[in-house]
Amino acid sequence: MSLKRTLAAILLASTVLSGTGGYLVARAQSNGGPLNLPAVPAPVQVQAARPGFADLVEKVKPAVVNIATTEKAEARPRRAPEPPASMEDFFRQFMEQQQRPRGPQHALGSGFIIDPAGYIVTNNHVVEGASKIVVTLEDGSEHPATVKGRDPKTDVALLKIDAAKPLPYVAFGNSDTARVGDWVIAVGNPFGLGGSVTAGILSARGRDLNNSPYDSFLQIDAPINPGNSGGPIFDAAGNVIGISTAIYSPSGGSVGIGFGVPANMAQQIVAQLQAGGKVERGWLGVSMQPLTETLAKALGRPNTHGVLVNDVLADGPAAKAGLQQGDIVTAVNGRAVQDARDLATQVAGLKAGDNAKLTYWREGREKVLAVTIGSQPADQTAAASDADGGEAKVGLSLAPLNPEMRGRLGLDNAAKGVVVSEVTPSSKAEDSGVRPGDLIVGIAGKPVATPSQAVAAIKAAQHEKKEAVPLLVNRAGTTYYLALQLT
Repeated sequence: MSLKRTLAAILLASTVLSGTGGYLVARAQSNGGPLNLPAVPAPVQVQAARPGFADLVEKVKPAVVNIATTEKAEARPRRAPEPPASMEDFFRQFMEQQQRPRGPQHALGSGFIIDPAGYIVTNNHVVEGASKIVVTLEDGSEHPATVKGRDPKTDVALLKIDAAKPLPYVAFGNSDTARVGDWVIAVGNPFGLGGSVTAGILSARGRDLNNSPYDSFLQIDAPINPGNSGGPIFDAAGNVIGISTAIYSPSGGSVGIGFGVPANMAQQIVAQLQAGGKVERGWLGVSMQPLTETLAKALGRPNTHGVLVNDVLADGPAAKAGLQQGDIVTAVNGRAVQDARDLATQVAGLKAGDNAKLTYWREGREKVLAVTIGSQPADQTAAASDADGGEAKVGLSLAPLNPEMRGRLGLDNAAKGVVVSEVTPSSKAEDSGVRPGDLIVGIAGKPVATPSQAVAAIKAAQHEKKEAVPLLVNRAGTTYYLALQLT
């Protein structure tokens, strides 16, 4: 075989990977002539990727701010782990609790501008108890902020800064029209790193975290972490549909389960805070329970839509309008009622004096009545006098066990005590393991039936300079002893 044909055979069996991702194959002409090398093939064509969120982020990010707070911390014990199962565990936990060192505490959160005049929305827990609040805009400028109003029950707060110029802002969208599976974008300040953006989908709606009677959180899988609190959750059109407020995490970081206050709820709260600095909620004066299939059949109801009224408070708005025990409320102002929490939320969104139409089921058919919404009775806050005559709050808001509260907590008429309607974050009560929804049955071995009795018992214990006072608590049908720290 000639040298030329030998080289041709070698090249024919060889392939060389080109720099463009194609292959260059050397061939020998059949007549043994010179080699002809084909032209390098064109690069493989790839379809354009799905458009990202860069344009949206570029528009909304200037309205997202970082919030830094400073709080003067008091010495307080570590948080109790879980409610003790016995008196032995109760005293063991009490003895093991240690004091924290005194000193200022610093925290970072997020917020967003809703008005060019400098109104900023964030979480209540971001600014509660802060002695100093500093807002940092995207351009790096820092501005002291004042709290215009807070609503612990929905974890919403409104701040105000003076920037001497109109500021970029974003608008609330309609969270009711957001569908599970829709894109969401979370913007905030995770771990104090500065403005960051994450994307995901809306995972679920109406999540109840047992924080308050008005829980109806959006659940998202866009990663949110400590520091994102108070930051906006946008839809794909750039509208705020939620406020990042909580995460579920065994480790403290994001595991893809985050929660946000729905925009439709937050917008109502913000409007009231901006107008008057406080929130006034509507009130019906009824106790409710779920409508099971068995109850629905017994009452002649063809389905389980609505909630069953198991008690009506005398002289309350519902009683004056003619609502009766055994009625099934199915809608408020034409909007369907899904469960007791939904009814409480819808009514709370109305103002005292508003006229509402209740659709209800009675005697085999639906009827409508007009009711004048009342003002929700104010909770009573437990406080105790210290040795200097000042006020040392333990961080509890207490409410009487009326029919409405019995319905919310699923308690029967035989239950007695005082309801914990709110626990202040990082307070002595929270550190002691007290939770919203707990029913305080007794304090220091004596039964309590009203908020005033509970306040008096706490004051008496502190007047005696006790470090802690035992609480007998009913939680979800189980009774526990908790040591409420007083110092």
